[in-house]
Amino acid sequence: MPKPTFSRPDFDAFCMLRNFGVTVTGQHLDHDQTTLECRIVDRDNFCRRCGAQARVRGSVVRNVTHVPMGWRPTQLHLRLRRYRCDACACVWQQDTTSVVAPEAKLSHAAALWALKSVVIDRLSIARVAANLGVSWHTANDVVLATGRRLLIEDPNRLNGVRVLGVDEHVWRHTRWGNRYVTVVIDLTPVADGTGPARLLDMVPGRSKQTFITWLEAQTSAFRAGVEIVAMDGFTGYKTAAAETLPEAVTVMDPFHVVALAGQAVDKARQRIQQATLGHRGRSGDPLYGIRKVLKTGKDYLTERQQTRLDAVFANPDHAPVQTTYDIYQRIVAAYRHPDRKQAKKRLRKLIDSISKGVPNTLKELQTLGRTMKRRAADILAYFDHVGTSNGPTEAINGRIEHLRGTALGFRNLMHYITRALLDTGGFRHQLHSFLR
Repeated sequence: MPKPTFSRPDFDAFCMLRNFGVTVTGQHLDHDQTTLECRIVDRDNFCRRCGAQARVRGSVVRNVTHVPMGWRPTQLHLRLRRYRCDACACVWQQDTTSVVAPEAKLSHAAALWALKSVVIDRLSIARVAANLGVSWHTANDVVLATGRRLLIEDPNRLNGVRVLGVDEHVWRHTRWGNRYVTVVIDLTPVADGTGPARLLDMVPGRSKQTFITWLEAQTSAFRAGVEIVAMDGFTGYKTAAAETLPEAVTVMDPFHVVALAGQAVDKARQRIQQATLGHRGRSGDPLYGIRKVLKTGKDYLTERQQTRLDAVFANPDHAPVQTTYDIYQRIVAAYRHPDRKQAKKRLRKLIDSISKGVPNTLKELQTLGRTMKRRAADILAYFDHVGTSNGPTEAINGRIEHLRGTALGFRNLMHYITRALLDTGGFRHQLHSFLR
């Protein structure tokens, strides 16, 4: 603003206390902390029991952590009047619920600031705790409780979900305990082109019954509104969707189909490596040297990479790898075809060709053919519902992995689920509305 118009300073508004019934009466600045002396504006001097006007008996001070002023921890010294009713001998002090919840250590504004710092600014709990001048556990409890109350427990959060994504996720990398959770994603914004996918829930376990239990816990209106379920090759999720959402179309997304074909290439390469050289791949081994080139699309191969492939495939002992590689590339090419009808036709023909009559020398291709034949309807359904992919689900899985690294790991699964929901649940715009 080249010519700003200034108004008289409003210290209460500057300290984010104007709308909380509190006025600032003094301040004390230290190098590492700000202290604000405050009073409650409303006198609150009428007896709650008989309604008679009471007299002031004294005052007490309640210390409350507030929003940092200039990234300096800030404390509110709330000086509260204590009243005594002469008519009924009732004693009380001024109500502070407008600025801080009963028995809470942080003001309402500070709790919202902490939630905003985690959800929007993506700060760690340790950083938030340091900025507020409180312990890690205090900051964590406030963020989780406020996030559940304002965002996660919103009864309208699951409205409008038409496209579901479901996948498994490893929430801790240990040899003991339940390591897996089932991740449920709302892919509707991606299918409609209105925004990114969002996390709906994380359920302990990975099984058919886990997904069925979650679906049955939702409202009948929610289940009736689900039109498409995108998933990987796990049969349990497919069966659960078929039993609980009989009207919904199940789609096996390209990411997992191509991944299955890529696994077949890797297993074929490893098997032939052992058969021809008698050991696992080492530097200088022909098949080991092209392990990454085998996963590169033909259209993206450089002249040098193509030359290396041709040299390796010139050896007749490597023929099973070459055949499996060709099938992999045909699957990728089908998904990249600009004409959906032609792409569907080509992939259906390919599935038919590898589902029977494959020689025993191509064990990996036999397994891939059986899997694709069993899930052929789900695989081909993608071309009728382009845009329905579990790719965004994998992206959210990646963001949750990053969250676990930021938090230096999680031990409490419920905390992990809540933090993951806050981070990837699509709450950023909703939280902005609370901060206005």
